[in-house]
Amino acid sequence: MSREKLKLKDLLGGIKPDNEDGRIEDVAIIGAGVMGQGIAHSISAAGLDVLIIEKNDKHLKSAQDLLSANLKREISRWAMTESEMKSILSRIKWSLEIEDVKNADIIIESVEENFQLKRLIFKKLDEIAKPHTIFVSNTSTLSLTKISEITNRSDKIIGMHFLNPVPKVPLVELIRGMDTSDKTVQIAKEFAAKIKKTAVEVYEYPGFVTTRAIVPLLNEAMYILLEGVASADDIDTAMRLGYNFQLGPLEMADSMGLDEVLTWMEQLWGTLGEPRYRPCPILRKLVRERKLGKKVGEGFFKYNSEGKKIS
Repeated sequence: MSREKLKLKDLLGGIKPDNEDGRIEDVAIIGAGVMGQGIAHSISAAGLDVLIIEKNDKHLKSAQDLLSANLKREISRWAMTESEMKSILSRIKWSLEIEDVKNADIIIESVEENFQLKRLIFKKLDEIAKPHTIFVSNTSTLSLTKISEITNRSDKIIGMHFLNPVPKVPLVELIRGMDTSDKTVQIAKEFAAKIKKTAVEVYEYPGFVTTRAIVPLLNEAMYILLEGVASADDIDTAMRLGYNFQLGPLEMADSMGLDEVLTWMEQLWGTLGEPRYRPCPILRKLVRERKLGKKVGEGFFKYNSEGKKIS
């Protein structure tokens, strides 16, 4: 009996509880918007299981339909096979219950850029998740340090700022909070590599690199349009052909979502107080009219159901 107990003890001693060695096998995403869907697509395509949590049936069904439509569009472009689409979808699970994330090794928050909302989500996740689970925020402008203060695991909280469209942009910004541990950073780097993203480390600062650099360009293009210097189409053509941009700045803003772009500008304007971040009035007008870009079919330009510019 004692020998059996000893063997059992030895076996148990060799098991690291709660995946303490940092392996990432199960991933959960909070929020199934455009970014959440794109992140899930990239993770699943890398062969990992991913669970997406949404707040209600309407948003969940809409996200499922949109993700399927995007994958079918890739098939029509010969960029993906039907079997690849089925494989990707088979690894993505959906739920309305946040408690279902309890077994995840890493949880990615991808909700709207609202500081209080993100804090509430992280507080709830801290109560549910395993002690060694890493929390990731996809924030583009907010302080990871301040968000993490609501939890008991600030060393395991890191920012991973993905860019849209996530499956096609091979970059992710890694943002270390004041208390983020070296181990958490290393695990996040390895996770980024596994899902085929190049990780760029940046210091915590409003806008990081990509948002801070692109927002003034978008804003200036909008002011050029407002001042009547050139038409929207000619502004974008000039920047695409003149600087080898894939998209002109106004169509780029439409792709990002004009409400999101406005939020970024307001965050940077309020935090840094520099005029280059003050939102152009034409952007405020479009958002007020709910002309939010490609996701609704109209912004600076009009788009068809597949997101292609028609005028």
